Amino acid sequence: MNPVAQFLRYLRTEKRVSSRTYCLYAAALRDAYAFLYADRNWRHLPELGNDLVDWERQTEFWPLQGQEWLDFWKSLHIRSYLSFGMSQGLSALTLNLRMSAFSSFCEFAVRRGWMDKNPVRSVARPKKSRRLPEFYKSASLEKYFACFAQPDRTWDFPTYRNRMLLLVLYGTGMRRSEVVHLQVKDYDVARSLFRVVGKGDKEREIPVPIRISQEIVLYLERVKETFTNAPPKWFFVTDKGNQLYPQFVNIVVKKELGALDGFSGKKSPHVLRHSLATHLLNNGTDLNSIKEVLGHSSLAATQVYTHNSFEKLKEAYITAHPRAKNGGKYGH
Repeated sequence: MNPVAQFLRYLRTEKRVSSRTYCLYAAALRDAYAFLYADRNWRHLPELGNDLVDWERQTEFWPLQGQEWLDFWKSLHIRSYLSFGMSQGLSALTLNLRMSAFSSFCEFAVRRGWMDKNPVRSVARPKKSRRLPEFYKSASLEKYFACFAQPDRTWDFPTYRNRMLLLVLYGTGMRRSEVVHLQVKDYDVARSLFRVVGKGDKEREIPVPIRISQEIVLYLERVKETFTNAPPKWFFVTDKGNQLYPQFVNIVVKKELGALDGFSGKKSPHVLRHSLATHLLNNGTDLNSIKEVLGHSSLAATQVYTHNSFEKLKEAYITAHPRAKNGGKYGH
């Protein structure tokens, strides 16, 4: 069994990594092989399939094996790979993920005595550019949610469900996956809060403002009226009463916001989450409280929203500052 196959088997049987991690690491190593040995007819290698064990078998057919493959792992070669990747337009995030895969493989090789040291450690990784989270303006969202103030609500169930979905996404800051798995029992009517299981199976409680609580009670009554034979356990359901799926949520958000003014840029559930965090911060909510609502594992993940808040502060400051008026001249 060649070094790559042994490493992949180690990931699968001993480390027991997720299938996603396994596939990412296997694809990264295959990409490194393809880069280094383009003149060795690597393009005729079989494509990677869905069977993880089959990936290990396929590496046995790589033309290059053993020490010749291990000799690739020199700092100079790794830097060349990064340079080539950047020239091909690969993002810093993608390259850093591949570097993590390379480093894991080299650590494995060091433990097996195939290498003296891990060469990846001496290679500087590409710096990820910090992107400010996108968010919608509060005025635009208020205009959209004004539909709930209409006295006449002759909406069909899909329309009602879609609007409530956006209200809960923005009103609670839940992730898409959390909304998909949300059940009716997860809403505590008496205490007006949701119990949500987020990343890492961590449970948190999200308080719900009174206006949204009132809408939730009305919505749940509508669900019972719509599905009289078998009331669904899921909080949000499809037109047929089945559990939502991630792409369904994406489609609803795009449909609801796509044709409206004031919603430029990306239209996704995550932007609604960013919007809540940004608006809470702009209205004086402390970072720790926002962290708890969003379910972040560390405060560092929440601090990114302070950059949006700072941009708003800067804009207000420049608009109000006397030196910014009248061409920068003080009035007399």
